[in-house]
Amino acid sequence: MLMIGPHLSIAGGFKKAGEEAVKIEANTFQFFTRNPRGGKAKALDSDDVAGLRQIMDNHGFGPLLAHAPYTLNMCSAKQETREFARMVFKEDLMRLEELPCELYNFHPGSHTGQGVAAGIAWITQILNEEMWPEQKATVLLETMSGKGTEIGSRFEELKMIIDQVALTNKIGVCLDTCHVYSGGYDLVGNLDGVLEAFDRIIGLNYLKCIHLNDSMMPFGSNKDRHEKIGFGTLGIDTFKWIVTHPQLRDLPFFLETPQEDTGDYQKEIELLRSF
Repeated sequence: MLMIGPHLSIAGGFKKAGEEAVKIEANTFQFFTRNPRGGKAKALDSDDVAGLRQIMDNHGFGPLLAHAPYTLNMCSAKQETREFARMVFKEDLMRLEELPCELYNFHPGSHTGQGVAAGIAWITQILNEEMWPEQKATVLLETMSGKGTEIGSRFEELKMIIDQVALTNKIGVCLDTCHVYSGGYDLVGNLDGVLEAFDRIIGLNYLKCIHLNDSMMPFGSNKDRHEKIGFGTLGIDTFKWIVTHPQLRDLPFFLETPQEDTGDYQKEIELLRSF
């Protein structure tokens, strides 16, 4: 069965999020490790975590995805911003040791005028200093749209990071469909060509999950504006090809589409499963 789920709040606890996922017929979900704008993470409750584990076991869940806050920027020119990113990253990885979640996704960040090479050097320094061989989580670099001084809109940039990380068995990529399309990779007209480029430059073995998002913006716009599945410039057929593609269909998929309530997520899940 297709592994697919929404982005859910954990403000009410992990067990509640798991129950909400089951209610809308999801078999995984993504969550922010803390407030997306930063801040202190809520203390873990062992009973709450045990409740989530039970739900996942009972309903055959696929891998969950933890998402770092947007304020995490490992490659800023400001030292205090980088040190905040280091602190959050380290703390998040330690917390994941206690959760039934083995995927951790973050935005590579913005180099803020230093240049791509300098930005990547800061990113890999933190990764190499804070990751450890026995850690449970695989750290995922998210593909970006390329706005401003973002790093990660080109596959080559992600490859440069991966090549400089010592623990290559603990690093991977989360491909965001909206971001990739806005970044100039034509998922609509040439999905196979995009996957061939990804495999040639990075390696499909590094692709661990997919953010399924339509886009409000045109191809190559470098704008990050998510839209509901089938209501944007990627179109419904593109998502049919993605979730049924033999090189992608066994990956976990996560929806980050605009929603009024989780019932909208359920409609998208039903649609995508119908393919």
